[in-house]
Amino acid sequence: MLAVCAHPDDESFGLGAVLSTFAQLGIETRVLCFTHGEASTLGSGGADLAAVRSAELAAAAAVLGVRSVRLLAFADGCLRDAALEALCSEVASAVAEGSTDCLLVFDEGGITGHPDHERATEAALVFAESLALPVLAWTLPIAVAATLNREFATGFVGRDRSEIDFVIDVDRRLQHEAIACHSSQATENPVLWRRLALQADTESLRWLSRARSAP
Repeated sequence: MLAVCAHPDDESFGLGAVLSTFAQLGIETRVLCFTHGEASTLGSGGADLAAVRSAELAAAAAVLGVRSVRLLAFADGCLRDAALEALCSEVASAVAEGSTDCLLVFDEGGITGHPDHERATEAALVFAESLALPVLAWTLPIAVAATLNREFATGFVGRDRSEIDFVIDVDRRLQHEAIACHSSQATENPVLWRRLALQADTESLRWLSRARSAP
């Protein structure tokens, strides 16, 4: 399974419990991350944030049992300006690095409404169509999204139960350890901790694209 995401920490804050659960089931997981997250307003402190977040990503991936990470240098916050063909080409390169049966992405709408999240998912979907690879999306129940938007004036996008294909039970201990690796982004992030509390010990997933049957 190849997770395609926009920023260092997406693999932990968002996909962490899903990735660790699949890894513990014996599924090989890998991560493709398009940016170094250098535009974040959290945790700069005068440091080279791109370098800091690169190191955080490597540490977090190891905790989650991710086999390999491919970190790219597209401009953080500007994936919408990047050529879709270039993004798809990077997905192709990552897929070619190992046996890939499925792509894992943020749901359409980017979960938080972040355009970089949406663009990363778009690139994964466009590339997957060319090979008929299935694309599985991490999503939020609509009640969780609504609560966060009400309490924090955020733009979370949730799904009705009828739109969610399955819900899995998860143990969040490894996800919490991976989040701790991203100390530059996690220490001043009340929305993250509230979301995890609302989700409790389950994660919701939906198919964005299913593999076509062979003729």
